[in-house]
Amino acid sequence: MTPRVRAPELPQNYPWLNIEKPLSLKQLKGRVVILDFWTYCCINCLHILPDLKYLEQKYKDSLTVIGVHSAKFDNEKETENIRQAILRHDIEHPVLVDSGFRVWQQYAVRAWPTLMVIDPEGYVISSVSGEGHRQVLDELIQKVISQHQEKGTINFQELNLTLEKQRKPFITPLAFPGKVLATQASLFIADSGHHRIVMSDFHGEIIHLIGTGQSGLTDGSFSEAQFFAPQGMVFDKENQILYVADTENHALRRVDLKRQVVQTITGTGTQSRNIHPHSSSGRETALNSPWDLQKIGNSLYIAMAGSHQIWEMDLETGIVRTYAGRGAEACLDGALIESAFAQPSGITTDGQELYIADSEVSSIRGVGLVEPRQVRTVCGSGDLFGFGDVDGQGFDVRLQHCLGVEYAQNDLWVADTYNHKIKLINPHTGYCQTVLGDGSVGLQDGKGKNTRFSEPSGLSVMGSHLFIADTNNHAIRRVDLHTLTVTTQEFPDLCAPDVCIPHE
Repeated sequence: MTPRVRAPELPQNYPWLNIEKPLSLKQLKGRVVILDFWTYCCINCLHILPDLKYLEQKYKDSLTVIGVHSAKFDNEKETENIRQAILRHDIEHPVLVDSGFRVWQQYAVRAWPTLMVIDPEGYVISSVSGEGHRQVLDELIQKVISQHQEKGTINFQELNLTLEKQRKPFITPLAFPGKVLATQASLFIADSGHHRIVMSDFHGEIIHLIGTGQSGLTDGSFSEAQFFAPQGMVFDKENQILYVADTENHALRRVDLKRQVVQTITGTGTQSRNIHPHSSSGRETALNSPWDLQKIGNSLYIAMAGSHQIWEMDLETGIVRTYAGRGAEACLDGALIESAFAQPSGITTDGQELYIADSEVSSIRGVGLVEPRQVRTVCGSGDLFGFGDVDGQGFDVRLQHCLGVEYAQNDLWVADTYNHKIKLINPHTGYCQTVLGDGSVGLQDGKGKNTRFSEPSGLSVMGSHLFIADTNNHAIRRVDLHTLTVTTQEFPDLCAPDVCIPHE
């Protein structure tokens, strides 16, 4: 008989979020406990949040989920940044900040995400790593509850939580804007935390609010349509069509500005588990967290963060296919199908190559559009743990979880997200230099490096201005490229969806 392993007690002197006081396994005796070892940069960790929410709601009187945040990147070690991630992803269970990987080591965890299941008597009875375990966990929890009901060792009662969103209600006009797109006539903002697209002019006057502000996957008029944490966008000026990467719906949406309707063109609304290169009709093809878009001719290129690939959609035929990346999470250069990416989250082009902000390897990648179509690393270490904040050239450059990239006038602007900086990179030489931001978190206008951002994630250049989606500041910043002066864009008539009457 295998000896039972008692779960190590949880530290009481570490920061805890979403709860008034630290929790101990001793006080949770009589309940099933799941420890979710996660880090907020990790797309796989984000993918299991809906599963955990489902289980928490189904077994709310007998199951406690505790997120154990064991940070990968330096920026993720800051408690305030973890609090922002909890708000951004609407996490409603207690989160323990696992400083120095202490709890991770005590539980012998080796990968993000890992789930540890603890029975009502305080013993570890199962662990699973990766995604897609909802049904297995559901069946296990049912079985454990049934067994412990018979033994009389289950304690049915709901746990009272003090959520971060209750402590500080969230009513900013923008909420965690992920991407911004500047066109000749207007600005489009992916108001990701409010599940909508904001269209304004350059003075901040609202032209359209697209989406109800509630998460969902609904086509229809601008006032009926629903999105779920939309991110990247690209605009077809000739046809007045905005394409949107509807990230948490695992779908692409087509916004017709003339007819003022939203339509799903690719995705089934469920996450794909298929990482092998394949192709099929758009509406029948499940996607995996599409994060950003680039249009060239009749092709829509997709940074598919969830499957670590670049995809292509033919807008004439509706066929969508894997363009580059074998599906492994890594940094491998070479032929398209042999290459590998790591959570690509930004995409732009000069017409000859696609340029990718490859976030988990903190690198900028180039993907050929003409023969001999090759993938290369423009700058960055290309290593999953090779991050930092170092300007320089090629493989000597260190970025930290870069999420945005924009090609303009022979250079690449990069949102070096976890360094809270904007950098400029020569796509041919790989030379990288910091242009904006002093590296500290803040909301500070000014010039050049005498400015501050908080996890900027999206960039767009129009004429002599650069627009920045300054995600954790819930703001859009505007940069005069002649003087490098940064100002914060005002939107006088914009407010949170549940605070004011929708704009007509």
